[in-house]
Amino acid sequence: MDEIAGAVGITGPAIYRHFPNKYAMLVHATRELSNTIGGAVDRALAGADDPREQLDTVLDTLATLSVEQRRVGGLYQWENRYLNAEHRAEFRDGLGALIGRVAEPLTALRPGLSGPHARLLTRAAFSALASVATHRAPISRTRAIDVLHRAGWALLTAGTPMVRVQGDSPGVPAESTQSSASRREAVLATAIGLFHQHGYHAVGMEDIGRAAGLHASSLYRYFPSKADLLAAAYHRAADQVSASTTVSLDVAATEEEALRGLVEGFVELTFTQRDLVAVYLAENNNLPDRDRHELRRIQRLQVDEWVRLLTGVRPELTANEARILVHAALNVVTDLGGATDPAPPDAFRPFVASLALEAMRRA
Repeated sequence: MDEIAGAVGITGPAIYRHFPNKYAMLVHATRELSNTIGGAVDRALAGADDPREQLDTVLDTLATLSVEQRRVGGLYQWENRYLNAEHRAEFRDGLGALIGRVAEPLTALRPGLSGPHARLLTRAAFSALASVATHRAPISRTRAIDVLHRAGWALLTAGTPMVRVQGDSPGVPAESTQSSASRREAVLATAIGLFHQHGYHAVGMEDIGRAAGLHASSLYRYFPSKADLLAAAYHRAADQVSASTTVSLDVAATEEEALRGLVEGFVELTFTQRDLVAVYLAENNNLPDRDRHELRRIQRLQVDEWVRLLTGVRPELTANEARILVHAALNVVTDLGGATDPAPPDAFRPFVASLALEAMRRA
């Protein structure tokens, strides 16, 4: 709280006149974000009667909001983990209601679209629009808004393969299929699950030991510190993404095939090891200095490979435009993959891969 007070130019005690604790501040921030987005969407919908015009205005409004409030957008995806069950449900229900309101003009524009499919496509579009909060690549305001707007349209107008969709609200992620062949692996898998569920800072070595069936002191035989556990998770994820990339590039005959292979590989990793991927994307600021810079370099190289392939497939795109679209596609996959499967995995995963490709190829 003292750090927050110092950043806004007031004393530590003064901040308690406004918020009793840091948690109350988080609840307020998530509500403000929800209200800001909801109000902007409602004004956009009320400003026109034609469904296409309504959706176009919504996309433009949300793209602008995402770019202009890029630093706080991560609340919608990562920081709500720190909310208790009641406030998390409030946040989730608000997002679901917002998606439903935008899906209405989409079903009017596309009358053959079922309600669940319309909500799923709307959710994917929201994920693409919010993706600028998940990375730090430099962007031009005007260009970024335009590219995100186009990505939103590409997703709202995407095809709908024969996938039976049961619903669109995010639920409890499936348990990781991480191997527990050794005690060290069991400790690492347990830590990854707890980091994803509660956030790195909210988890202690005692929590990890208890969940793994070990005394906390026993954990130090395998990992010197909690930070080393996080670094091990990052190296695990980076290695798996790199291995998937290598396979995709080796077997592909064209840049188009290679790009599809990268998408399908990332979808597979996201759906089979959700906890690992979520931690990989959310907790890099908590890595030890010795690991953070190296792993960020690896992440940039991985994204660079996607950008290289996308600009090869679509030479009219600049590298910066392609980078925005790559991050949009990645966020679509992680958002949809982080929710309870709304359809059997063997049918839903190819659909998610097709949405990610649509965002990059048609925007």
